[in-house]
Amino acid sequence: MITEISTEISIKKQTLSHNGFATQANWQKLLANAIRDPDDLFKALGLNATDAPFPLSLNPNFRLLVPHAYLAKMQKGNWYDPLLQQVLPLGAEQQHVAGFVNDPVGDKDSMVAKGLLHKYQGRVLLVTTGACAIHCRYCFRQHFPYSEANPAKQQWNEAIAYIAAHSDVTEVILSGGDPLVLSDQRLQVLCERIATIPHVKRLRIHTRLPVVLPERIDAAFIDWFKKLNLQKIMVIHANHAQEIGTDVKYALSQLKAANTLLLNQSVLLKGVNDSINALSTLSESLIAQQVLPYYLHLLDKVQGAAHFEVTSKEAMELMKQLRDHLSGYMIPKLVREVAGEASKQAI
Repeated sequence: MITEISTEISIKKQTLSHNGFATQANWQKLLANAIRDPDDLFKALGLNATDAPFPLSLNPNFRLLVPHAYLAKMQKGNWYDPLLQQVLPLGAEQQHVAGFVNDPVGDKDSMVAKGLLHKYQGRVLLVTTGACAIHCRYCFRQHFPYSEANPAKQQWNEAIAYIAAHSDVTEVILSGGDPLVLSDQRLQVLCERIATIPHVKRLRIHTRLPVVLPERIDAAFIDWFKKLNLQKIMVIHANHAQEIGTDVKYALSQLKAANTLLLNQSVLLKGVNDSINALSTLSESLIAQQVLPYYLHLLDKVQGAAHFEVTSKEAMELMKQLRDHLSGYMIPKLVREVAGEASKQAI
């Protein structure tokens, strides 16, 4: 079960900053006030649950969670809106489909310390928290045992010790949940501890917050993040160009100004971005913000997400069309993750 977001939120009074940034108190309040009730979601979009063109469902172990900033980009009255489709709990989630499992990428078998995964040569991944700012219905970690693998209980001591003892590790990846759900104080302490390890050269953060809650990229965050003595890479997770509004563009510009290499990885999702128009428009939108399209993932076969699957054959045809439409640097690599393999597998 994904850890409740409220456990990561400690709202503190702060004065408003200048330069157009939100304050920490502001983004945390926005996160605390995110939509959790499907009826509130339907009301905001002018939808009636009784008119849904597909069966809806409530999953008590993976509740609805949608920030208002993300909701604002959805088209009212449209059940098939590509952003709504990513967060809408459907009856299809309850179907058990052969080949779809709780741990499709072998996270548990790769854990070498609390929350620390060592799958690939030269880099480790730290699951910093189980909390997110949005619950994407295709999430491959929706069944991850966060309560058993929480590295924060000991302030990441075990994970830091492992990284320090392995001189071949040159890159640390922060994941979750979503690492940017952590307060600045906790995240800064973690990042600065990593920065003291001599052989670590790069810090990579995988996050959806610049896309779904761009207010998170505030003055306080930028102030300490730009001073971090590591090469900084941030991989945002945008799946559709509709997600990249003015507020997201501003957040990305601030990250760029803080000397952050910006990459994007998407998941190929049926009914969301499985068309040449959706994929090409997304690449155009990313490049316009100096974000490099990095990976296009085939769906990780997690239990409850089979209705999002796009076949390898369909994906390869879409990539062929992309190559006909776009310059090479605008085309993401089509990949899948296979449990136990030494790297992502190119398709």
